Amino acid sequence: MSQIVRPTFLNLPEDKQARIIEAALTEFADKGYPQASLNTIVARSGIAKGSLYQYFTDKTGIFLYIFDFAISVVRRLLVQVKESTQEEDFFTRLEKSLLAGVAFIKEHPKIYGIYLKILFDQQAPQRQELLQAVRRFAADYFHSLLRQGRARGELRQDLPLTTTTFVLDALLDRFLQAASVPAFDVSLGLDQAGEEELLRRVQELMDIIRHGLAAGKKYEP
Repeated sequence: MSQIVRPTFLNLPEDKQARIIEAALTEFADKGYPQASLNTIVARSGIAKGSLYQYFTDKTGIFLYIFDFAISVVRRLLVQVKESTQEEDFFTRLEKSLLAGVAFIKEHPKIYGIYLKILFDQQAPQRQELLQAVRRFAADYFHSLLRQGRARGELRQDLPLTTTTFVLDALLDRFLQAASVPAFDVSLGLDQAGEEELLRRVQELMDIIRHGLAAGKKYEP
């Protein structure tokens, strides 16, 4: 972090930091890294352009700082979900994690927009490292839920945890994409779904997962 953001930014009043972060989030989420304009960021945040270089190394530095900020917001959410569902079974925890993801996208569309831009923009700086960071964090989260669920006897003891972690990450990530971008959803109609319909789709997905993972089933490679 010290290589991309300067102490002068971290020493700013919180409201000024928030204005700059919000302006950068909006610009990168709307336009992606290559087309994002520093002039627009400084205009929206109400600072001089020269000041921006007192706060960050360069455009890449601003982008990477915004990514770190976005990841920290997501991490706090998932830690909260994980801790608040400790006493619930694996499938309930997974369902609540997915619903929290859907709610997060609605509440923080710009943060999710940054992720989508990195996912599909080959010119995003350090793209491979950033995507690996996202997937690694998601994998750690799901792997932890799986380990605890298996230890409690809620899941098959013969589950291949690494492969199951990959499947859960892929399924939930794809569902969130469909819920966020109409073009990614050609069958579920999530962009038009009301709260009741969305919950039904989530429960259908959980039923499919439960059928394959619940204790009492046998894994046959």
